Amino acid sequence: MRPISRRQALLLGGLGAAGTVAGGAGLIWSLSSPAARPPGGNLIQPEELRSGNGQLPVRLAAGPAQVQLGGRQATALAYNGSVPGPTLRLKAGDTLRISLANGMSQPTNLHVHGLHVSPENNGDNVFAAVAPGTSFDYEYRLPADHPPGLYWYHPHHHGMVADQVFAGLYGAIIVEDPEPIEASAECVLVVSDTSVDGLGNISATSAMGRMAGREGELLLVNGQINPQFTSRPGQRERWRVVNACVARYLQLRLDGQQMQLLGMDSGRLGEPRQVEDLVLTPGSRADLLITTKAGTSSLRAFQYNRGSTAGMMGQGPGPLGPAEPADGVALASFQVAGEAAPPQAAVPAQRAPMDLRGAAVAAHRQIVLSAGMGMGGAGMMRFTINGREFDPARTDITAAAGTVEEWTLINSSTMDHAFHLHVWPMQVVEQNGQRDSSPDWRDVVNLPANGRITVRVAFADFRGRSAYHCHILDHEDLGMMGAIEVR
Repeated sequence: MRPISRRQALLLGGLGAAGTVAGGAGLIWSLSSPAARPPGGNLIQPEELRSGNGQLPVRLAAGPAQVQLGGRQATALAYNGSVPGPTLRLKAGDTLRISLANGMSQPTNLHVHGLHVSPENNGDNVFAAVAPGTSFDYEYRLPADHPPGLYWYHPHHHGMVADQVFAGLYGAIIVEDPEPIEASAECVLVVSDTSVDGLGNISATSAMGRMAGREGELLLVNGQINPQFTSRPGQRERWRVVNACVARYLQLRLDGQQMQLLGMDSGRLGEPRQVEDLVLTPGSRADLLITTKAGTSSLRAFQYNRGSTAGMMGQGPGPLGPAEPADGVALASFQVAGEAAPPQAAVPAQRAPMDLRGAAVAAHRQIVLSAGMGMGGAGMMRFTINGREFDPARTDITAAAGTVEEWTLINSSTMDHAFHLHVWPMQVVEQNGQRDSSPDWRDVVNLPANGRITVRVAFADFRGRSAYHCHILDHEDLGMMGAIEVR
């Protein structure tokens, strides 16, 4: 690993986590360039750290590093010098202890996205700040019945979240299945995007880019461009996919292979469901089973229309983010050949999810996400929830512990927003007037432009103060966040 110059460290440590602003001609790579998606090297899995005897102690050092992004040297931010950071594997009932060391020149902290753990003190407390040059010891105790699935971790210091994630601070968390699901192979696919200037620094983002929600020129899987991997026909593989992008929605397709969905976020289906394509909002995850067929396939991301800022600014409609090819962008390529594998055991039946549709509701609330011109300053849009920008000193919702609430989430803007509630998962019960036929549990739900979704939340197990926000992380940093306290 090459040493980092003082100039690079200052650039990465300061606000924006960036060097010079790159124009189109200054970029090393771009999505639309014919040379942008060459076949990559073999898929590399992040380092994996497993719990033992109910404990997982981890040290995460967050700071500038020289890393490989898409096969080229870049100066980024990293946990333990790698992008993504290590994958943390746990079991329900385990205790995860993370010592976070801040090697940057700006404050940071840590959010364990989707985990149902206490938000108090040194738990999943996103109001804590870890000052430059200091460390903080987190402790997360998972309940004995914690749902299995795919989760992730990333910074959550308000005002700096998008910059720090865009620069490389993120990693996956796996909570193991109580009854293992037989698979020939398993891989973690952390999808992220970023932009790199001609000097190899993470590019700064304009005010317009923040308002739209930035989409990077580099679309990566585990820090690689279009990595390759192989399999034999008839194998069952388990792919765990994280959307760690700041704002990009991923419309995924894997042509030529059988793709089944085990679950999204913390939710798990009763049995795998075959899917042709899948949309992951920023922050969401998918747990997939792939039954392999001979041939070459690509996991591709297609353009998703998440609306426009233009209508809110008195202009005509306009798309968000860089244009992507009509046939999508190859995230990873998959070669299946050789002797057919023997059949594998059936997937064990999954535990029936809790269903809150028949529960007594203690409170009904409306949560309105708005974006538009206002008092945000010359040329700036306001991003609000229920008409207010985030204030860390204010608690917006107080809920009673042990109760169930019903929230109607309303998007009054002309672009989609991804709504995320910390600590307590949400059961979707109605989408734009259509009732859900079966329990669907998420920690991120997409709110279509001018749409609404109704969810129910059981405030079980934990008390404390936490947050809810748009997971287009630029929008969160610009004020689209609120604080909730459960007492």
